Amino acid sequence: MDTMTGFKRTHYCGTLRAENIGETVSVCGWIQRQRDLGGLIFADLRDRTGLLQLAFGDDTDKEIFEKASSLRSEYVVAAVGTVRERESKSKKIPTGDIEVFVTELRILSKAETPPFEIVDGTKANEMLRLKYRYLDLRRPELQKNLMFRHKVAKITRDYFDENGFLEIETPTLIKSTPEGARDFLVPSRIHPGKFYALPQSPQIYKQLCMVAGFDRYMQIARCYRDEDLRADRQPEFTQIDLEMSFVTVEDVLSIGEGYIRRVFQDAMGIDIGPLPRMTYQEAMEKYGSDKPDTRYGMEIFNLADEVKNCGFAVFTNALQAGGGVHGICAKGAFKALSRKELDKLIDHVKGIGGKGIAWIRMGEDGSIASSFKKFMTEEEMAAIIAKAGGEPGDVIMIISDERYNNSLTTLGQLRITVAKKLDLIPKGVYKPLWIVEFPFFDWDEETQTWVAMHHPFTAIVDECLPYLEDESRKGEVRAQCYDMVLNGIELASGSIRITDPELQNRVFELLGLTDEEAHQKFGHLIDAFQYGAPPHGGMALGLDRVVMQLLGAESLRDVLAFPKVQNASEPMTNCPDFVDDAQLDELSIAVTRKETEEETAE
Repeated sequence: MDTMTGFKRTHYCGTLRAENIGETVSVCGWIQRQRDLGGLIFADLRDRTGLLQLAFGDDTDKEIFEKASSLRSEYVVAAVGTVRERESKSKKIPTGDIEVFVTELRILSKAETPPFEIVDGTKANEMLRLKYRYLDLRRPELQKNLMFRHKVAKITRDYFDENGFLEIETPTLIKSTPEGARDFLVPSRIHPGKFYALPQSPQIYKQLCMVAGFDRYMQIARCYRDEDLRADRQPEFTQIDLEMSFVTVEDVLSIGEGYIRRVFQDAMGIDIGPLPRMTYQEAMEKYGSDKPDTRYGMEIFNLADEVKNCGFAVFTNALQAGGGVHGICAKGAFKALSRKELDKLIDHVKGIGGKGIAWIRMGEDGSIASSFKKFMTEEEMAAIIAKAGGEPGDVIMIISDERYNNSLTTLGQLRITVAKKLDLIPKGVYKPLWIVEFPFFDWDEETQTWVAMHHPFTAIVDECLPYLEDESRKGEVRAQCYDMVLNGIELASGSIRITDPELQNRVFELLGLTDEEAHQKFGHLIDAFQYGAPPHGGMALGLDRVVMQLLGAESLRDVLAFPKVQNASEPMTNCPDFVDDAQLDELSIAVTRKETEEETAE
């Protein structure tokens, strides 16, 4: 096998162009394919920048020609040669006008036949590709994704540096404070029986940085949550974390907005303009979600006034119980949303916790069919259609529920499903916005208690502070927090923080934490506030999600080098795995093994 001794790369494959004709160049990479035409041999050489054709012919040294004839896919080679014009040009690749006539060839590594073809659009299943992820990552599509991610990270650091932020690394072995998602625990050998946790966020430490006087902090931070996975979630992820002192909500939003506009401009060449704002309540009433996708219409409308005295008990009972009756109008959907398709949507709604759909189908000829028409007067039906802005060819779908927010959230999910079915969601369109003024408290039906909607360190809107002492008005308490949403995906979340120790302790009390529990979990933060805490606030943006959205990728796995799959495992290394007893003994740990579903099936 040849070596790199005395060899020095001068160019990446994808960077050579017609202006390099006549130059002697040195290139390295992997053989994509080789074509032996007898007296001529061509080989496509690939590196992370693209493809380059290597050429061998009658003028090639016999030994080099024989080497070239032995080349196979994924062999690693280095070559020296002269750039010349191609006889048969290709418009498919940027280097299609030229080739390198090789005068020196080194085979640095041979390769077995890969388990799948390393090309974009490969038909190999994802699990096979993830098992051989190092091969999958050779595909140009994934390489471009990761290079784009690098570009976004660089833009991030540049932007925050220009705005006076210091990048400060916070610990990744921290105290466990399980709130919300489960912690990943790390046993301590030196302190038997005790555990570190991997951070779900640097929240506590970045606030302590503010107390310490570092008034503008940022970090591209690795974070961990032991939770079930979805297309937009991984057990370990990267967030762009920032915190600022002596600021208001407006200051933080200004920095966050400047950042996302900068990323779009520098990475995509797109000016997304100022971000509009919408209150949490407005988002829920219009879209049934605090993460609204505003790229298409079909906004929710409230039918309480139109149906409060109607003869349809499903509607009136919901309203009498304090619930809601809401609808959406699918414009021109008469043909697409047939009775059969509506039945499918009804099953879908029942599957997500709704009770069904009341519908009106308006024919192009002016005819009206409805699942509840017989219970309504003509005037009541006309009022519903008018409220919906219904016209011939439209379909109106209505959901009612004794719990007001349930009718909104269920309809919000139905809106997304219908939009996908009708192909209403435009591609290549970006609609970011701020959602502001979230409720501070959220009622947990399971525990029948109030919990913090974001986290317990979130500052409360000044005018709502008196509501803390009125049990009947807890649901009205609004927080100084905000989310950045893009196309229905939460990109960032943040808030102004509580810095008054007395108020913080009162919030802990209202959330059901005893003084002992609060001090055990958060005492270090509360103690720090006793020594002069500046008003501060911040946010965290999901770097993985930002990149995923900018690229239009379907999954986070497409923008991560070595992702986990649905069960939080990594097929390539078979991680997680068992460890030997000696390691467990060192950590003072005894393990009770439980069979997995896969093992039981075997």
